[in-house]
Amino acid sequence: MSENTAGLAPDIAAVLQAMVASDAPPIIESTPEEAREGFRVLMVHLRGPQHLVNGVTASEDTVAGFPARVYRPDASTGPLPTVLFLHGGGFVIGDLDTHDPLCRLIARDCEAVVVAVDYPMAPEHPFPEPVEAAIAAAREVHGRLGELGGDIRLAVAGDSAGGNLAAVVTQQARDLGLTAQLLMYPTVDPGGTYASREQNATGYFLDTPTMEWFFAHYVGTETDQALLSDVRLTPLGGDLAGLPPAVVVTAEFDPLRDEGEAYAAAMRQAGVPVDAKRYDGQIHGFANMDHIAPSSAKAATDDMLVRFKALLHP
Repeated sequence: MSENTAGLAPDIAAVLQAMVASDAPPIIESTPEEAREGFRVLMVHLRGPQHLVNGVTASEDTVAGFPARVYRPDASTGPLPTVLFLHGGGFVIGDLDTHDPLCRLIARDCEAVVVAVDYPMAPEHPFPEPVEAAIAAAREVHGRLGELGGDIRLAVAGDSAGGNLAAVVTQQARDLGLTAQLLMYPTVDPGGTYASREQNATGYFLDTPTMEWFFAHYVGTETDQALLSDVRLTPLGGDLAGLPPAVVVTAEFDPLRDEGEAYAAAMRQAGVPVDAKRYDGQIHGFANMDHIAPSSAKAATDDMLVRFKALLHP
């Protein structure tokens, strides 16, 4: 991590400094299993009772053959919109527990049923297996809306790699009539060249070596233009006309910032209603950092959920 904290929100700068001080090995020096456990330490084990998101009931389920968790807000009655949630983690790390608080926030603050699916991950299940699992999950959830407690509205949401999968689902499952999408700092053009990848290459949690480590596990070290042009990997190259309204969230100090904003602009040009918001002073993954950056990251996440709720409850 870099010691340059200029422009960062103070609590985010403190988080990065603490990561430097911890002297924990970087992901690129870890096995996938070690990286998964390290991510769980940060996102699960560092949370205390004071960080519990109240007002939501969660139940375990299975969707398309994969473990799933269904969240329902306690204060809401009657059928609600349903949100399929696909977690981030570079297609390699992350699980139902690492993103449990975020799913609870979406359910409570957006007044929605949230169905989080623990899709298979690389390197054990490389591209396109996670994509196929995400599409299969969307189709099953769509067929179970009444059972799950939702009405006819189905939206999709995801962060980072999950944002990639969510974007792909909206393109590949158009027949489901999805009503909204929430893409949090998504990777949508892995082969592209963007200024933010240079500006934020190191020092801000997600860095270039880590992205390369994730990508190598997901698609292998040998890539060609045909693979990079596959819209199941690069949704920016897909047909964007007719997609559901979107909230696209980016962070100022994120190497993925510019491609997320490019995707928002491309959707808008294709006629899709888009609410694009860059959160200044924030880094990649801030929506999962309410417990370690309780001021600025929480405020940004709260604002994001207000925007998404407006799409779910127009």
